[in-house]
Amino acid sequence: MSEEKKEDLKDPAVDTARSEAMAVLNMGGPDVAAASTADGEDGKAKGRKSKGKSIPAGIAFIKATFNNTIVSIADARGGVIAWSSAGKQGFRGSRKSTAFAATMIAQDAARQAVAKGMHECEVRILGAGAGRESAVRAIQNAGIQVSMIRDCTAVPHNGCRARKRRRV
Repeated sequence: MSEEKKEDLKDPAVDTARSEAMAVLNMGGPDVAAASTADGEDGKAKGRKSKGKSIPAGIAFIKATFNNTIVSIADARGGVIAWSSAGKQGFRGSRKSTAFAATMIAQDAARQAVAKGMHECEVRILGAGAGRESAVRAIQNAGIQVSMIRDCTAVPHNGCRARKRRRV
């Protein structure tokens, strides 16, 4: 090693500059580092979720189609805090559209929501599948009080397009 490099290793100012540069690289580069220091944080990643925050009331969306059932539980502003579907619970094929699958799905989503502090919700049901009522019952049995049930299923005003006229 040359004399110049040996002196650099001994100098504390060069050492701190190196450690600052390594911190910037570890944070994801200079752009990310500048953005985080502008926010007033010390290199910590900014998380969206807060562990101590509880959500007392929300909205439960139940989408019950002929092929699947999906339950999403959101806060009052619409941000999803818990969700579950038949495929996530391990149901496959025609078992995904059953009332039993809907019960299991709703229980799973409701447990997640109760763990985050929810104890009251409004239910909005979409679709005409088999698991509509059983999903609502499962949410109630999981410890969430249902304040209102609203059917938001889309209804066509004029139906689908008619067949073309038969020519004879």
